[in-house]
Amino acid sequence: MKYRMLTNEELQVFDEDFKHFLIVNGVSNEEWVEMNKSDKEKATSIVELFADTVFQKVYEKMKFVEHRSDESCLVFKFNTENIELISINRKSKDVSLSTPESIHEALVKYPEFLTAFKTEKAYSKERELEIHDMVTQGCVNSSEAFWIMLEKVIS
Repeated sequence: MKYRMLTNEELQVFDEDFKHFLIVNGVSNEEWVEMNKSDKEKATSIVELFADTVFQKVYEKMKFVEHRSDESCLVFKFNTENIELISINRKSKDVSLSTPESIHEALVKYPEFLTAFKTEKAYSKERELEIHDMVTQGCVNSSEAFWIMLEKVIS
């Protein structure tokens, strides 16, 4: 398995997509029901393949993720060949970077309590696997607008 198994809740969200996936892969509803009873290993491998397909499509579309805490705000941009990072860190406990509002307030009112830099690195593995690892470590989807705003602020 390339990524991870979908949770039951995620599988419910993708129920119609899974049915189409089975049809495209030549598995009828009756065959699927029988497979779940008689060949759990094969059924599991089909669900794993479906999960990998879902994650692959999601990660291919992702362009930005971020990770926020009281101490820092990290925003990553996924290009074709590399990852760019904008990092904002606090120098004072009087500032929090955990919400969009607190980041905005810190940037506008307390820039002297912040350090910021921008860097980039080549992918150490496949782009989508890098994204998966970052999401697994707590990053969430972000926006191009947020990236552009931070780029302007730190320039």
